[in-house]
Amino acid sequence: MHPCRTALIYSPLFGDFSYGNDHPFQLQRYRMAYDLMEAYGLLELPGMEIRACSPVDDALVHTYHDAAYISRLKEFSASDGHRADFRYGLGDADCPVFKGLYDCAALGAGATFEAVRLVEEEGFDIAFNLAGGWHHAHRARASGFSYLNDAVLAIKWLVKRGRRVAYLDIDAHHGDGVQEAFYDSDRVLTVSLHESGVYFFPGTGFEDETGTGPGKGYSVNVPLIAHTDDALYMKAFDEVAWPLIAAYDPDVIVTQIGADTFRTDPLTRLEITTHSYSYIMRKLKALRIPWVALGGGGYDLMNTSRAWTIAWGVMNGAAVPHQLPRSFVTAISKLGYPHTTLLDAMHWSDEADRNLALDAVEASITRIRETIFPSIIGTYGQTPGK
Repeated sequence: MHPCRTALIYSPLFGDFSYGNDHPFQLQRYRMAYDLMEAYGLLELPGMEIRACSPVDDALVHTYHDAAYISRLKEFSASDGHRADFRYGLGDADCPVFKGLYDCAALGAGATFEAVRLVEEEGFDIAFNLAGGWHHAHRARASGFSYLNDAVLAIKWLVKRGRRVAYLDIDAHHGDGVQEAFYDSDRVLTVSLHESGVYFFPGTGFEDETGTGPGKGYSVNVPLIAHTDDALYMKAFDEVAWPLIAAYDPDVIVTQIGADTFRTDPLTRLEITTHSYSYIMRKLKALRIPWVALGGGGYDLMNTSRAWTIAWGVMNGAAVPHQLPRSFVTAISKLGYPHTTLLDAMHWSDEADRNLALDAVEASITRIRETIFPSIIGTYGQTPGK
């Protein structure tokens, strides 16, 4: 077996942009995660490279996004004043207009394109773009902190090259923009584990959203109710995502690995920890299928930094000590963070809440096994990956 080749896509230029001091999406998360990886010595591992990125080019953007929408994005991005255009989802609390917003979005999308290019053209086994995963952006509308849908652009490029792609989204929010883009395609299997849209943004992602036309059966959703904990999350992954991805046996796996599922995230009500998160990273690595990972959400910056550091360690087969490096602890303590450890203990939610969450997970699994499994596993068998 050849040594694993990995790439971390990173640009300090994200520090030049801001959604606003009071906005939950703080771009400094990328620098904090990078600093933690560096403190652990994870940026000088054998077989890995750090790659820079450039903004995505217009030709790729227009393979999916509406020209009038892109024009308005660029216009607003160059403006110094307060602007809004609610037809395009621009200027509300979620998707503010700020100087350079298009440059920021294009850089994130360019980093994701670089990640898929490295896997597709340069033979990398894994590429990780911290600043990717803008899964709520639609063809002609910004949504959920997202202006350009980097995953859609990159996956469309892969599909055009004849690749079959599995897209797995473990962010707490449904990957609605990506699902929408490939809802009628059997070249992309989309699987999303997320907090239920009954009461949670974006209000989509139910089990009956299974695709249309040739894509019927290729859209998979596991809506999780509040208080879903580590064991239940791993159950959903093991009984739905894992067998479907293994059976589909794609040429490339693209994952959105947001850390807003964690129990201390300020915006969500799931109760997972680094325990189930790291378990899923290890399972994905074990598939040995070319893997592109995108950062995604996470609104407790230390959760996000720890999660992505764990992911990068797993991707590189590196043992990462439980205690955070002393230099990093000193640096974050000045910012008010009390953390001293990388890993959390496995967490169980309160019994009454857990029983409700268990019932919901089991009902979802049963429904998906009835509606999705016959088409995917029946068509592709149960090949365990390359």
